[in-house]
Amino acid sequence: MTAVASPPATRFRSRLRPSDLVRTGTSGIRNRPGRAAFTAVGIAIGIASMVAVLGISASSRADLLAELDRLGTNLLQVQPGQDLFGEAATLPADAPLMIRRIGPVDGAASVAKLQATVRRNDQIPTSARNGLTVHATEPGLIDTLEADMRTGRFLDAASAQLPTVVLGSVAAERLGITNLQLGPRVWIADRWFAVIGVLEPMALHADLDRTAFIGLPVARTELGVKGLPSTVYLRTVPSQVNNVRAVLARTANPADPNEVQVARPSDALEARAQVDQNLQRLLLGLGGVALLVGGLGIANVMIISVLERRTEIGVRRALGATKGHIAVQFVVESTLLALLGGLFGVAIGYAATAGYARRQGWIIDLPMEALVLGVAAALAVGALAGLYPAARAARLDPAEAVRPGG
Repeated sequence: MTAVASPPATRFRSRLRPSDLVRTGTSGIRNRPGRAAFTAVGIAIGIASMVAVLGISASSRADLLAELDRLGTNLLQVQPGQDLFGEAATLPADAPLMIRRIGPVDGAASVAKLQATVRRNDQIPTSARNGLTVHATEPGLIDTLEADMRTGRFLDAASAQLPTVVLGSVAAERLGITNLQLGPRVWIADRWFAVIGVLEPMALHADLDRTAFIGLPVARTELGVKGLPSTVYLRTVPSQVNNVRAVLARTANPADPNEVQVARPSDALEARAQVDQNLQRLLLGLGGVALLVGGLGIANVMIISVLERRTEIGVRRALGATKGHIAVQFVVESTLLALLGGLFGVAIGYAATAGYARRQGWIIDLPMEALVLGVAAALAVGALAGLYPAARAARLDPAEAVRPGG
């Protein structure tokens, strides 16, 4: 009898198509939607925090830059400093004239702070403090500062020689002056001055909002003051700011340039922008902590899922699924959970940014990089969070996994 040779055993290689990968990877999410939603919330909070921090910081910075562009970074101010003995110095009387001779200077105007008080009427004692100051100024100040009038007009060549005054916004409020049609007057240095205008608030010069401005000529003739400039404001060609700044001290006071201080008011706003950047790093760190907590939450849920689905894993292994297939299934599931949380977090972060920016009156500026970073961070955290549960699931022995009570 001739023995019939049996056909050689055929080894079947199990393949996992992309559609199978998606179906198996989403099975845990589809079967437990409530748990999946709560798990994704942890990631959503972290991503929303990061996106909101980036968006709000970017919006604040954009609004600040817009304000800088509107106010101009080409405004400089010159003030007296201290002499070699630490005493308060003074600027020469011709300092404004000398500064105007610098080629790139478009305009300059000086103010002289007076030792005088401003009162609503002559019945208010001088001992009553209202925090207001009196400055004698040149008519060109409003053009140099690019300030706006709320009502009335600023001093000109004629009114600067008369007892007239222009009030800053805070000064007008404290003196209770809102309507110029009634011909209001204020009491300055034992004299009545007619109010002819009120200025709008000045963002770069909050101290001038509390000031009453009178003309230099009337200060000299009526009040007997010398009118030495306490501050000279000037506008330069924007491209020549640094060059002008370098020669201002020697021009304003050639004899003692070391007694002159030169500043750019917009530097304060730029410093504020730098502070915003430091605060942004801190808040991003807090968002990262929230993201880490969300990732740990996903890892914990995935480990519990492995324990609950031991039988399913054992059956799939018995039917030919490899360790790699099992590992990929759980990595995909954790990544999808994180992706859902990331998308939800991006939406929350954008809504928070838009709402806060509108409330503050800012420009809404949410960088696209922030949205991409949010989704990418969620995917990365989800993939990392799924590695350990995936490895644990892949190590399960099929026979042990399907054994009752195993």
